[in-house]
Amino acid sequence: MWPLLLWLMLLPMPAQTPAPVVYRLALEDEPITPATFRFIRRGLREATENGAVCLVVEMDTPGGLVEATRDIVQLFLRSPIPVVVYVTPPGARAASAGVFITLAAHVAAMAPGTHIGAAHPVQLGGGPAAPPDTARVDPMSEKILNDAVAWARALAQYRGRNADWAARAVSESQTLTAREAVAQNVVDLLAPSLDSLLVLLDGRNVALDGQTVTLQTAGATVHMIERWWGERILAALSNPNIAFLLLMLGFYGLLFELYTPGWGIPGTLGAIFLMLGFYGLSILPVNYVGLALLVLGLGMLVAEAFVPSFGLLTVGGVVCLILGGLMLVESPMGFPKVSAALVVPVALATALIALFLLGNALRIQRRPARVGDETLIGQQAVAREDFTPEGDHFQGYVFVHGEWWRACSTAPVRAGQPVRIERREGLRLWVSPIVST
Repeated sequence: MWPLLLWLMLLPMPAQTPAPVVYRLALEDEPITPATFRFIRRGLREATENGAVCLVVEMDTPGGLVEATRDIVQLFLRSPIPVVVYVTPPGARAASAGVFITLAAHVAAMAPGTHIGAAHPVQLGGGPAAPPDTARVDPMSEKILNDAVAWARALAQYRGRNADWAARAVSESQTLTAREAVAQNVVDLLAPSLDSLLVLLDGRNVALDGQTVTLQTAGATVHMIERWWGERILAALSNPNIAFLLLMLGFYGLLFELYTPGWGIPGTLGAIFLMLGFYGLSILPVNYVGLALLVLGLGMLVAEAFVPSFGLLTVGGVVCLILGGLMLVESPMGFPKVSAALVVPVALATALIALFLLGNALRIQRRPARVGDETLIGQQAVAREDFTPEGDHFQGYVFVHGEWWRACSTAPVRAGQPVRIERREGLRLWVSPIVST
């Protein structure tokens, strides 16, 4: 009996297969920007390095920038592991740029209550690239539209999806619900939750680098990829409203610095806010006419303190700030603009603050100096004693600004007589007596 038990204990145990790992990241009601591309690229790199079965991108987006969208699409097409785009939660959408990202995924899934479509490109300036049902079409708009249609059709054909609908989503801004998208072969799966999605993915074959890969996601461990603080800052800076506020706060900081002598905290913070605001503009589709109007408006508000315009420069500055703010960020492919509800109050507040600070600064600059000879020359003093002759002048002491000064005069001065200070030479004042009438 004991030899049998010993023999069983010495038998090698069968190796346990480690549970598969699925990496997941979420884009929650987020426009597609360069910060989004960097986040997805890092997530895909981490998933690949850690041997993940696939990367699940949970997406809810109104659209975004064309260049960032192209970068993400190319990232998916070259991915060494399968990428699954999952439009979730219920009520989410894959609009505009989200259509191209969904079509580029190895597997496309949607939750019930979501929708996809409306990928008509928008030109810089906010208008449609090619207005439908018009006889005359701008050649540049037509080129932009045709390029987007061909791009959507090519992605759908590459992934074996409905290329005709993909073209109509761009040219006619068509949209589909989740169930309609699955029925028309626009997306592959309808999954109410991530767990159900993993069950549906298990055993599914996908094409990867010319080979067929079978997904094994049953019982997979899901690893959530979070943004680190630097990526959160970049995502915030890519918000047009945040970039606009940073520019205004930078202007406020410089104004406060003009109001106070020297260089301090307001000027430093203002410079930092301006740099952050300009960085945000560098990754946004900026309308340079809108930026010029902002600069012109701020210049007019500053000029109001120096030029008597009876308020015309202030009114013009406010109008320029409002128009510049509304035009500052163009809106291609569903990208949000600066909110009018933010621009108007900020423009009015900027006008009031600028007038208050610059007015006070000018009043301070025009005041008489509080230090140096300028505080003494022209002032009246009182003789402490009778001045005594000293060569070709008279000499004594006077009291001024709470201090006793040695004084000289070319005329006799009696004790208690008021004198006017003419100049200062070292530690002596030259005065002239004031003759009372």
